[in-house]
Formats: sequence, structure tokens, C-alpha cells
Amino acid sequence: MKPAKFEYFAPTSLAEALELLHEHGDDAKVLAGGQSLMPMINMRLARPKVVADINRIPDLDYISPTPDGGLAIGALTRQRSVEKSTDVKARIPVLAAAMPSIGHFQIRNRGTVGGSISHADPSAELPALCFALDGEFVLSSASNQRVLKPVDFFISHLTTALEPGELLTEIRLPARALAPSEEWRWGFQEVCRRQGDFAMVGAVSLLKLDGGGICQSACITMFGVAGTPVRIRRAEEALLGSRVNGSVLQDVSRIVSEELDPDSDIHASSAYRKEIGGVIARRTLEAAIDRRNGDETA
Repeated sequence: MKPAKFEYFAPTSLAEALELLHEHGDDAKVLAGGQSLMPMINMRLARPKVVADINRIPDLDYISPTPDGGLAIGALTRQRSVEKSTDVKARIPVLAAAMPSIGHFQIRNRGTVGGSISHADPSAELPALCFALDGEFVLSSASNQRVLKPVDFFISHLTTALEPGELLTEIRLPARALAPSEEWRWGFQEVCRRQGDFAMVGAVSLLKLDGGGICQSACITMFGVAGTPVRIRRAEEALLGSRVNGSVLQDVSRIVSEELDPDSDIHASSAYRKEIGGVIARRTLEAAIDRRNGDETA
């Protein structure tokens, strides 16, 4: 199919882009990587009157270390750049390890971090990683700037708290899930029909253990199982204060399966997603423990 008619603009500065979005409001769509927007426009699932192509704005493409040990990532940064970044590997290795799971490298060459997050597909990896890492999103408009946590940003399927005239400009990730010499450990896994497909179910787990192997803090974030990424709080509570062993992990796996209430679709049934969700949550925790013991192949 051919897209419906629209006006095309290519601003060269952030101020120009924000003024354009302010002027056109709901009638405008932002073109970054275009991996989701262009197919939707071509199939006329989206019919914007205005397309604002932000690819000529250099100020939105960066990966910058922050004083607290975290990272600030410009919304226009290509996914492949994040995957290959030495700063990402050194500071937030779970992010670097998960990046190859996003589509294929041709997709990541063009796709942007901000585009994936703004699209808010519930099966996408980047929203779940930001959720698990307790990141922050900087939303800019012509007259204001605000910062939201992922729990406030993601509302439902393909729906975010972005208002007309706003643009996601920066993603801030704190120093969490650091290199193996630090306290935080991590695991990431997803189940797809084929390599590069969206996840039917995915999990990101972060684990903080003391010297005796007792869990001090935990985060289990699931994706592909609801309208947004979800943390399984009851499973996290089951880990706290416990020596993480096979018995505890089996209980956690059961709790995750019980807590999930996913939909069925053409790719997988609700029952399958519940069952496999518990399994991969356990495997991500096992991977986190193996990293603590020095096994980087887990």
C-alpha cells in the first residue's frame, strides 16, 4: 500500500523540532529509526498529517557516562551503538548483553533507543530493561521539560505518558547491575519463535547478594506478558533475606507463574506464557548467581 498524504519536515535543531511539534500537536508523528512508524504509515494504520524527521539533530545522539557511574543516552542513539559501546559494557553490562536480542543487526543499525521506548511495544526489550534498571526518561517540549520513571511513562499497549508536543530526548540509567566485581548481578533471557522476533515472554533479573550468599535486594521484571513491563513483587519478596538455592528458586518460579496473567494470541497461549515465564525467571536468577561465582558464560 501507499501512505496517505502528509507534510514532511526535517528540523536540524532540537528547538526547531519542539516548536514544530508544539505547532502541530496530535497531527504530527516523529520519525527516528522508522522501524515501526514507516510500516504503519505504509499500511495506513497511522495517518499523520505531519512527519517530523529528527535524524538531522546531532544533539540527540550520544552515550555519556554520569558522575554516579551510570549513563545518559540520547534518544536518537542507534541501538547498534549501544550494543558496541565500551561504556555500556563496562557500566551496565546487562544492557549490552540484551541488545543483540533486538531484531537483527540491520534493524539495530537504524533503530533508535528513544524510538523503541516511545513506541512502547510490550514485547520489546528496551522498555523492560529501563524498567528493571530504574531508569528515567527526559521528556521535552517547547515550554517545559519533565522527568518520568518507567512505571509512570508506560501506560498500556503502545501507549505512553508522552503528551502532544513532547519528545523523549534522553534516557538516564543509574549505576545498577554493574561489572562482576560489584554487588549487583544480572540475568536476561527471552523466548521467541525465531531469532530476532519479538519476545513471547522475557525476563530481566537483578540480584544483590552479601558475602554469605544471602539476598539483600532483587528485581524481577517480565515483558511480553502484559500491556507494559511488570515487576513481580511477590517473587522478589520471597528472595529477600534468603540464601538463594535450588529450593528458593523453585518457589520463585512458581510464584512468577502464579502472578502472571497474560493474554493469548496467535503466537502463544496464556497458559504457555505463564509456565515459561516462571521457567525463564528462574534461569535469569541462576545466571545472576553464576556470574557472582565467576562464570561469565551463564
